[in-house]
Amino acid sequence: MSDNTSYDSFFALHHGLPRQGPGSDATTRRLLALCGQLPERPRVLDLGCGPGRSALLLAAAGAEVTAVDLHEPFLAELRESAAARGLDGSIHTLRADMGALPFPDGSFDLVWAESSVFVLGFDRALAEWRRLLAPGGTLVLTECLWTSEEPAAEARAFWDEHYPLRSLAANTAAAVEAGYHVLGTLLQPESDWDEYYGPLEAHADAADLTRPGMAEAVAGARAEIALRRAYGSDFGYAGFVLRPADPRWGSPHAPGRRGSTRQETAEDVPAVRALVAAAFGSEAEADLVDALRRDPGAWLPGLSYVAEAPDGSVAAHALITRCRVDGVPVAALAPVSVAPAHQRTGAGQAVVRAVLDAARLRGEPLVLVLGHPEYYPRFGFVRASEYGIRPGFEVPDEAMMALVLDGSVPVPSGTIAYPAAFGV
Repeated sequence: MSDNTSYDSFFALHHGLPRQGPGSDATTRRLLALCGQLPERPRVLDLGCGPGRSALLLAAAGAEVTAVDLHEPFLAELRESAAARGLDGSIHTLRADMGALPFPDGSFDLVWAESSVFVLGFDRALAEWRRLLAPGGTLVLTECLWTSEEPAAEARAFWDEHYPLRSLAANTAAAVEAGYHVLGTLLQPESDWDEYYGPLEAHADAADLTRPGMAEAVAGARAEIALRRAYGSDFGYAGFVLRPADPRWGSPHAPGRRGSTRQETAEDVPAVRALVAAAFGSEAEADLVDALRRDPGAWLPGLSYVAEAPDGSVAAHALITRCRVDGVPVAALAPVSVAPAHQRTGAGQAVVRAVLDAARLRGEPLVLVLGHPEYYPRFGFVRASEYGIRPGFEVPDEAMMALVLDGSVPVPSGTIAYPAAFGV
């Protein structure tokens, strides 16, 4: 059987499906919400758009969408659907290779790729698509990954042959290593697989097996569906919402960096103390940091981060330590300090994002912060009271906030107990 016959039969089987991979409108909306505030009419590039389910939803939300796919019949489906919904003025289709995109640097506020990044591979996509983002832009992609530490041999053999998988933690680490901050991750529900495999199975049942190549295409689809049903607990799909690090204060791996964010070293401790005292105008917060360092029940190794200025000085500092909610260990972000000379330069935001990335990689599921309600929501924090979490003292409800880093872990509710050093 020729490659053309295989190609034609595969796409004939998939023609007319509402989507070409696991997903749902609900998941698309949740990923969009994790992006935070976007321009009023964001420029969106939807890569590997297929028949355009996500493109239609994004356009309906107010975006100007450029939808890219190599399969012209998918693009034709999308154009027809867009016209039927009155969205043809908001969606522009382009037949192009996502590995050789013709767009100038900085062309888009949002680059979107649901169930398509496997065409290039996760790491290559991170490297090549960054240039397409305007300053402050966001990359959203979904990727198949292991959800079990010890997947069944049959599942591993299948994926090792077709597309080697990594864990969510490994992909998150790869994104940080590539110079991105992780705004959020989302493990997709089983219903997202049903939305893909249900219609695909119906197509397989109705397929004309006498058509050249169709029997093989149907057999491949049935084998994949059977694997999912037998070993679905071993692998899944997850969404990643990523933003390139600010080049002024990027990670040490971000291209074109000037300053950098990094884990604090022993040599930084005196400079951090001086910085914290200068930022708060007193020694009290500096004493708090020192007391937390001495408390083994509070100090979390690797979660004291600095932003280093180009001259090597410490420009900003952010600390995450242990606290508890009704006895359940969680994490607290405090204090965050920026040297007076570096305020309003992005150093504070950069060091907060860096320490939150580190907490995510460390496996911390939840971070709490008591802070300015107009500042911390930009990092994804919401009112802690939404989860039934409250401090043991009076503060404005909007000032006590929580950020879920791992949605697979139940969020505890109850009263926050801070380390003794906080004095509350």
